[in-house]
Amino acid sequence: MAYALTTSEDSRHRDIWRRNASNAGESPILELSTRFRALKHRNFQLFIIGQLISLIGTWMQNLAQQWLVYSLTHSVLLLGIFACASQAPMLFLAWMGGYVGDRYNRHRGVIVTQSCSMILAFVLAGLTLTHVIRVWHLLVIALLVGIVNAFDVPIRQSFFVHMVGQEDLPNAIALNSSIFNGARVVGPAIAGFTILLVGEGWCFFLNGLSFVAVIVALLMMRIPRGEAKRTQESPWRNFTQGFRFAMADLPIRSALLLLSVLSLFGLQYSVFLPIYAHDILHGGVGTQGLLMTAAGVGALLGALQFAARTHYKGLAPVIGATCTTCAVALIIFSQARVFWLCAGVLFVMGFATTTQMAATNTILQERVPDHMRSRLMAVYATMFMGVSPIGALIAGGVAKHVGTPNTILLFGLLVLTGCLFFITRVVMKVNKTGAATAVA
Repeated sequence: MAYALTTSEDSRHRDIWRRNASNAGESPILELSTRFRALKHRNFQLFIIGQLISLIGTWMQNLAQQWLVYSLTHSVLLLGIFACASQAPMLFLAWMGGYVGDRYNRHRGVIVTQSCSMILAFVLAGLTLTHVIRVWHLLVIALLVGIVNAFDVPIRQSFFVHMVGQEDLPNAIALNSSIFNGARVVGPAIAGFTILLVGEGWCFFLNGLSFVAVIVALLMMRIPRGEAKRTQESPWRNFTQGFRFAMADLPIRSALLLLSVLSLFGLQYSVFLPIYAHDILHGGVGTQGLLMTAAGVGALLGALQFAARTHYKGLAPVIGATCTTCAVALIIFSQARVFWLCAGVLFVMGFATTTQMAATNTILQERVPDHMRSRLMAVYATMFMGVSPIGALIAGGVAKHVGTPNTILLFGLLVLTGCLFFITRVVMKVNKTGAATAVA
């Protein structure tokens, strides 16, 4: 499968878009830059609007849950257990989500998962606002949200191609990442002030309301009906087929393995943000919200710069460079004791991490056949989000014995080791042999 668009191909695709848009009346956005060409599709416009509102609520809930767990327990170990509970289902159930996405209607699947998330948010709000919330309630609901996400992520990621087509898929992936991280900028800041003014429960309630926007947007879409895909193969066999496909492809395999290292160790700093805000920087929930916002601003800019690419060649060096940047930033963050230095380092980490994730996602979706798309996205979810709960448990246990800063320092060194291996064994090999030119 061709990976990159040449300049002439890009011009031809732009001309085709303009001609189709004028004939079909597809886009209400006139003179849209080709750098953001996925927005010409009406369905994707609806999706982006709904997602922005919904994700702001999701980020509000994420911060409020973390802060509530730490306020009730003051335990770093329980923070790690909470993170594990919310993400562990991705490790064990993403393969089933991939099977459902490849076998059944992906449009309906996303509507179902978003509706379930809305119900859980309202349940959490009710428990908190009535002052009966306990730590075990938070853990159970986090586990249930994780189960829903294990189905939602592979189905939703594979749904992009139905909204924009294969041609504009990389741009749609990057723009979706921009929306995700744009909400990451706004959500925690709103949550911090909301908690100070009226408490965590209202963050959960507002998150429940925010799902209405994305559900309405999904119902307004016009998606062509597709035939159900009948197969005699078991869900597990479907997943293993996707895993074998990923591991047999050098660009996909190498990018996914490095992303797993980043998720296992590099992204665990987020588990410790309540501790950094309260114990190291001597602040409160507002400080935690600002730290998350700093990372979100960097991530938003990283996603926007990736969306602005007019071609998608040279992604292996990009992945190696951004992951190395994350490792170095993590090491600096472990020694930081001043708010502005912490915020600045998190800004850099957000930029680099998002670029790496978008590049990895693009490599995978560009190289996979559509009939295997959901199961490959299940592999992506398992190797990225699925390993995160393992890292969270390790982080909580290690921090209990050696402290939070030393744990982050150790994890930064481990990520740096993985980056050096990737650069020396993958990037340099690709440059010398010319293999895997799709990402070289």
